[in-house]
Amino acid sequence: MPETRFLAGPHSRGSELWFALRVFHEFIRGFRSLHFIGPCVTVFGSARFTENHEYYQAAREMGRRLAGLGFTVMTGGGPGIMEAANRGAREAGGRSVGCNIRLPIEQKPNPYLDRWVTFEHFFVRKVLLFKYSYAFVIMPGGLGTTDELFEALTLIQTGKISNFPIIVHGKEYWRDVAEMMRKMVENGTASKTDLDLLYFTNSIEETVDIIRAQAIKKFGLKPAERRPWKILGEWGLGRTQ
Repeated sequence: MPETRFLAGPHSRGSELWFALRVFHEFIRGFRSLHFIGPCVTVFGSARFTENHEYYQAAREMGRRLAGLGFTVMTGGGPGIMEAANRGAREAGGRSVGCNIRLPIEQKPNPYLDRWVTFEHFFVRKVLLFKYSYAFVIMPGGLGTTDELFEALTLIQTGKISNFPIIVHGKEYWRDVAEMMRKMVENGTASKTDLDLLYFTNSIEETVDIIRAQAIKKFGLKPAERRPWKILGEWGLGRTQ
């Protein structure tokens, strides 16, 4: 993969410039693809939960409720929690969007996406998942989900993005993370106000209430049309937008 070589140390200036141009092109393609998708909520979570798992079912209901609020439901576009949230949005008649990633073991876009765009670089994908969202829902997940949780928290804590709500669903699953953050506060490596940026809950209804108060009312949002695009597929492959 291009990142593997790029991150292996310095290369020729021409090679470094070519990599930067490829990244720039990927950003432009992402901007063009996602510009008109309406206000989003991004749902993060593991790709490994199957349809019969309680977390999959919770994410599916989460997608339904977010679409019911008028949001476009955005995910990483893959299986598991991502698929479940997109599925729920589709079932509710809302918009379902994915920012997929190309991996050595290919991650295929899940079948419940109205539109998706596939990226080569994780960091480009993450920027766009954050850029278009007014709230972030963190479902149970692994290393990638944890990384996304703390990146969202860091961006808000440092003022790089507005104070959008971060709702962490699954108190027991994320109990050790909450405890670790409390230890940071006790040891002075984080502030008490940093903890206030996160909402830990087991309730989808509470999640909806938080988003209604901290995103819709706070930012004066208007809902997107509650219908999928007429033409489905991947952006940037010659299909009608």
